[in-house]
Amino acid sequence: MTSPSNLPSLALTDPAADASVASIDPSRALRLLHLDEHLAVIDKPAGLLVHRTAIDAHEEDAALQRLRDQLGRPVWPAHRLDRGTSGVLVFALSAEVASLLGGALAERRTHKRYLALVRGWPVGQDDEGGGVIDHPLARDPELPSAGQPHLEAQTEWTCLRRHEVPVSTDPRFATTRLALLACEPVQGRRHQIRRHLKHIAHPIVGDANHGKGPLNRALAAHFGLQRLWLHAQRLTLAHPITGALLKIEAAPGAEWGQFF
Repeated sequence: MTSPSNLPSLALTDPAADASVASIDPSRALRLLHLDEHLAVIDKPAGLLVHRTAIDAHEEDAALQRLRDQLGRPVWPAHRLDRGTSGVLVFALSAEVASLLGGALAERRTHKRYLALVRGWPVGQDDEGGGVIDHPLARDPELPSAGQPHLEAQTEWTCLRRHEVPVSTDPRFATTRLALLACEPVQGRRHQIRRHLKHIAHPIVGDANHGKGPLNRALAAHFGLQRLWLHAQRLTLAHPITGALLKIEAAPGAEWGQFF
């Protein structure tokens, strides 16, 4: 748990916190990365909604409801992660703090780093195997791009590791190349990393909307796991009340270990 020394914290051993945590099924308890009187930051599991939506009206399980029950108090999501994405997710503990966090995110006063497993070996624009994807994106990725305003968007990326696995989805090749990337979106448009990596022809493995179905299914069978291979690893921001710098990290799950 990250908690600056000058920031009042609600410790997990607080009797009220113990009572609320004990009142829920331990298997539904979320891992807390940071908790104080203003913020709660969790490590969101892949596959869990941030909050209930009309699109997934049949799905009742969501991080917001779990955390509310776990803490025994209302919570407000400060930003979004796609359902398939795991990692750092921030909640405010009041509407006022939620508004302050929303402003910081909108004004790019935060810094995010993601891990992404992609198809192929991207060619870097610098000596370290990385570069910048500078490609405007339509506002709503679920609508046709034609006729929509296109917004400025840049994503910085670095190749951390390259892999080759014995999976073939093309008769010309007996293996499949994969790369582990660190990605840092400058703006944070909806699905920005996913859409940018598709744009350079290196879609994220397991991405049903922007990737390749046959490849995703073949790799899911090979790894014994079907998921979107995107993880919100780190978020750096100034605390909205104290101004203290918070650098909050969520270690990738054990399934990522084979790629480091």
